[in-house]
This record gives sequence, C-alpha cells and structure tokens, in this order.
Amino acid sequence: MVATAERTRKRLTLQCADIAQDTTTIRSQDWDRDRFDIEFELQNGTTYNAFLIRGEKVALVDTSHEKFRESFLPQLQELIDPQEIDYLIVSHTEPDHSGLIGDVLALNPNITVVGAKVALQFLQDLVHQPFNQQIVKQGEQLDLGNGHLLEFLSAPNLHWPDTIFTYDHGTQTLFTCDAFGMHYCDDFVYDEDLELIQPDYKLYYDCLMGPNARSVLSALKRMEKLPAPPTTIATGHGPLLKLHLPELVEQYRTWSQARVKTEKTVALFYADGYGVSHELAEAIAHGIRKTDVQVDVLDLCSTDLQEAREAVDMAAGVVVGMPPQSGARATEIQAVLSTILAAVRPKQSVGLFESGGGDDESVYPLRNQLQELGAVEAFPPILVKQALDASMLQLCDEAGTDLGQWLTRDRAVKQMKALDNDLDKALGRLSGGLYIITASKGETSSAMLASWVSQASIKPLGITIAVAKDRAIESFMHVGDRFVLNVLEEGNYQNLMKHFLKRFAPGADRFADVKTYPASNGSPILGDALAYLECEVVSRMECTDHWIVYSVVDAGRVSKPDSLTAVHHRKVGNHY
Repeated sequence: MVATAERTRKRLTLQCADIAQDTTTIRSQDWDRDRFDIEFELQNGTTYNAFLIRGEKVALVDTSHEKFRESFLPQLQELIDPQEIDYLIVSHTEPDHSGLIGDVLALNPNITVVGAKVALQFLQDLVHQPFNQQIVKQGEQLDLGNGHLLEFLSAPNLHWPDTIFTYDHGTQTLFTCDAFGMHYCDDFVYDEDLELIQPDYKLYYDCLMGPNARSVLSALKRMEKLPAPPTTIATGHGPLLKLHLPELVEQYRTWSQARVKTEKTVALFYADGYGVSHELAEAIAHGIRKTDVQVDVLDLCSTDLQEAREAVDMAAGVVVGMPPQSGARATEIQAVLSTILAAVRPKQSVGLFESGGGDDESVYPLRNQLQELGAVEAFPPILVKQALDASMLQLCDEAGTDLGQWLTRDRAVKQMKALDNDLDKALGRLSGGLYIITASKGETSSAMLASWVSQASIKPLGITIAVAKDRAIESFMHVGDRFVLNVLEEGNYQNLMKHFLKRFAPGADRFADVKTYPASNGSPILGDALAYLECEVVSRMECTDHWIVYSVVDAGRVSKPDSLTAVHHRKVGNHY
C-alpha cells in the first residue's frame, strides 16, 4: 500500500510497503532536499526509512526526520496501535533517524528503547524524559517470537559512533541504517535500476563511509559470521538492497580495501565525561588528521572489548587518555585497557595523555608496559598540570601532528621519488625567497620557514603563501587570523633558517633564544629579519596537500634598504 502526505513547503511524501513476513517499511520521501548537512550536494533528494517488525512482540526500527512529524506519526498509528509497540530499536541517534523518538515515546511511554550504550547516553540528552532502555552489544539477541529472532551487530563510525546493525534471523533481513544507503528518492522500494542509482551509491560511500573504511571492513567481517547471508539489506536512506545485493555489498568491500591499503589509522581512546579528556582527545585527533591519517575516537567507558581489540589491531598508532582510578565503571574500563594492551604489537606507535580529572590513572605503569611490548612512543606523555587553556590544546594538536607525520614518513619518501627525474629538476628551477612566518594567538605562538610566497594583488596589497596541511602553523592561518611575514636577508639567514628548520617538541617555545619584538598585530617580528609585513588572512583555497592562504598586508618595514632577499634554489621540485 502507498500513502502520500500533502505537499508542505517542499514535496514530502510517505510510502509504505511490506518487505518481508510481518515486516513493513515506512519510507519518508524528501524529494526536494538539495543538501545533506555539509557533506555533499544532493541531486535526487533522499528518504528516511523506518521499519515495523511484528512477532509476538513488536519492534520499530528507527523513526524519521522531525519534518515528517505531521505525516509519519499518523501513518504509524494507521499501521499499528502504538500501545502494541514493545521495542524501539535505535540504529543510531543522528536526527534524521531519531527526530521523532520523543513523539513515539509520548504515544507509548512504556516502549523499551534498544541501542548501543553510547546511543542511549546520547538519547538522554535528546528526548529530555526518562524512558525504559536496553543496552545491546555485539552478538546479543532479542526474541520477538514467531521466528523473529533479532541479532545485533556493532558497527561504530558507520557513520556515527553509536551505530548498530540488526539482523532478523526469521526473514534474513539486515537493518543497517546509513551503511549501504544512498541519497536517492523515487517510488521504487528496491534497487531496481543499478545503472541509475550507481553514481549516488558511490558518492554516498565516498562522502560518508569511505573515511571510515576500516570500520566498513569490520562490519563486513561481522556480517560474514551471520548464520545465513542477508537476502535484503534494509537501509536507512534510499532504496533497499535486494535485486543487486551481492554486487553492491562487494563494492563496499573493494572500495574499502583499496582505501585501507593507502590510508593509516590511529585508535584514540578517551574517557567521556571525565575531566577534560574529550577536549584533549579532540585536539590530538585534529593534529593527526592534518597529516591525512584517519582517527577512530573511542570512549573507554562504552567501547566493548571486541571493538577495542579490532580498533587496535587495524591501527598504525594507539593513543590512550588515562581514565579515573575509581568509580562505578572502573572495572569495565580496566578490562578495556587490558584488551588494548593485549592487542598492541611491537613497533606500533603509541601516545598517552592525562585527562585532568584529578583521579587519573598514572600514565607511567601503562607507559612501561607498552615499552616492554616493543611499542614506539610517538610523543612524551602529556601531563595536565594546569587548567585547560590554549597552550595545552596547542601542545595536544602538535603531538597529534608529530604522530601523524611519523606514521606517514614512508609515504612522504615515496612521494619524493614519484616524479620523473627530468621533471623533478625542471620544477626545482622555480626559485623563491626565504621567509619565516610568525604568528600568535593569545598565549600561543608558532613559526614556519617558507619559500612558496608571492605577491598576489595590488589593490588591496595582498600575498599568497602555500602552507602544508600538516604544519603546526596551519592552525594560526585561518580567515581573520593575523601574522607576520619576516623576509630573510641574503648572507645573513643561516642561523634563523637552521633554528626554524629543527623539529620542536610538542608545545615547545619556538622563539627561545631568538631576538624578537612585537608587531602591532601581536605576532613576533624577528630582530634579524631584513624586512617584515604584517598580514591578515582573507581567504584560503584547498589544494591536495597544501592550503593557499591569501592575506592582505596592513603594514611593513625594511631594516636594510640596500640588502637583498635570501633566495632558495632547489635541485628538485617534488618536495620542500
């Protein structure tokens, strides 16, 4: 049967169809949606799919976007009396699937909400009312009766951290929410025309699933352990997969394996809600991601043991934020830490940080155990000895960048050797001046030797600088930021160049033993510079491995009018 809601400001319709024994889908069709969050532009709208499973007990899998409140809830009531719904299974808490959970609970407050531990924690902040809940982990089951035995598969990061799949043994239907979906709206319930939907399927994977390719492969491994392969994959977006299911699933495997071969991942564990663990973890993760290394961020308080083991096993690096020594979850957390230790392998890169909660486990026993296992410390333990401030966040960001650069060192060398020798030499003939960028934000500061600098405009006076994405100073060169471009002097630049080329420890003062004085914009001017320009970032253009930063020049001065700018001549042009 098909039911259609009246057009509101945009075309919103509902489609209901029976997809298996005692199983009905309610597809909220958003025909005119043209953008999904900030990820990508939509060409064909989207759907938000929910499912009703009737056994001796009844389960509703997901709800819909709140924009469908006026149509979804009446349609649900037409299909079933809400008082007969026993379970509401939350595949994950992203609002386009959970937007009407509060409304469903208002119709039947006795429903038991089923989901991953972290999902139920998120929901407490979303629905603002108490509710019955049941936490499920990998492999656990829920028997609805009449052959509908539901088994739950943990699928974190596909594409939210709280995602679970639900497999109905009776109908061999796998409910996967975002995974295997696509933003495509039409009246076909299933994947009728493969050629038609293929571009949207691939774009969806690239934008939402591809960045977590290792998590995709983990989910596929869990699917392989099911007693029978799914005959239908009931996705949360777009058509359900049935007619071309094996081919479409295999594409996920192929695409993910290709990404994993070229990408590295860090498993970063922290204790959510404890001290400033989350803020420190995010700063470290930000630094790692600058180097084009993926980060799986996992909560020590809710990660199950298998998930922790798989994350460490697939990761090139492991970072752990120390949890509290005591408390209600201390025993569970210790079990996760033991699992992490058991999974760490020799030469794996590791890092540790305190959480600043006042009752942190000491980093040193864990550090000693990791060293005994042969792990390589990527950065010294980060110790929280003061209130969280910008300098601490910068230290964490730089520590993450150091870890990412260490993990990608082989890739960097390979890139250096990738270009044709003659082309390398020809590119090397593009010379540039030698400059040092200096920048300050509050109590934090940074600097970088640069040579890819050019005047870019006259009115207003503007320059461009190419800044590698993995450089620490990149965080100081966003729109609105101010900095100083110091011009080095021919014949008098070696000491400054040597100083700013060396590798600084995370959080180290880059201006120690260097003569400076403040510019009017607050950034340091180098006392031995030939000239300086005070600049403000106006725009940025993203390139593959660099940002092109365009800035206007507010002020400047030359200290030695008769001297020349130091020039950088390279032998090859594929690195600098």
